[in-house]
Amino acid sequence: MSVKDKVVVVTGASSGIGAATVQELTAQGAKVVFGARREAKLAAVAETLPADSYAYQVVDVTDADQMAALVQLAVDQFGKVDALYNNAGIMPMEPLSNGNHDAWQQMLAVNVMGVLNGINAVLPIMHQQGYGHILTTDSLAGYKVYPNLAVYSGTKYAVRAIMEGLRQEELKNNIRTTVVAPGMVSTELYQSIPDKQTAQDLVATWNKPDHSLRPSDVAEAVAYVIGTPQRVSINEFNIRPTIEL
Repeated sequence: MSVKDKVVVVTGASSGIGAATVQELTAQGAKVVFGARREAKLAAVAETLPADSYAYQVVDVTDADQMAALVQLAVDQFGKVDALYNNAGIMPMEPLSNGNHDAWQQMLAVNVMGVLNGINAVLPIMHQQGYGHILTTDSLAGYKVYPNLAVYSGTKYAVRAIMEGLRQEELKNNIRTTVVAPGMVSTELYQSIPDKQTAQDLVATWNKPDHSLRPSDVAEAVAYVIGTPQRVSINEFNIRPTIEL
């Protein structure tokens, strides 16, 4: 099992799980094309990577044209796309009674439409190749609903449904699908939480020993899944801190 010389497109790659995945894949010999909204952060990630192992550009996954351009960059630079990892996501954690319509719209745009834009961009290429692998970051909140996470959980349940539908539709085309569903991970996701006290409480929990995963833990799992033989399709990969219920 190996990711060596595979070409992988990664979104949400300026920090956290995305950045760690880019670093893990390139360290194992993959070619990675990655994107996110913050160019300075992307450049900082690029500085940590082996030469000639990557390409990157700014991308907003809610923009279908930008997502298509990121995928095309992989084809132009490396000639193929073995895998797409839809990792971009936001988590504005607050009760429904706040009525934060703008946050709901943005969450749906990034967490759901962003995934669909990625799928739409890469499927024609994978059909032409005769194989491929599409992975998406979900969440354990896509299996169980928690207070203040109703809309976030809704987007993650939707992602699971979309990915299962994709699996059933595309297995005949030799395209694998994987939902990567982490529990608590110490990332910048808290920055999208509107209530500052809630965000601070979450960070305090993350900082307790062994109460959260490191982004590298998830990155290693993603690399493992991508590296499995084409005949193997790991459709759901749940990963949580040992201490998490």
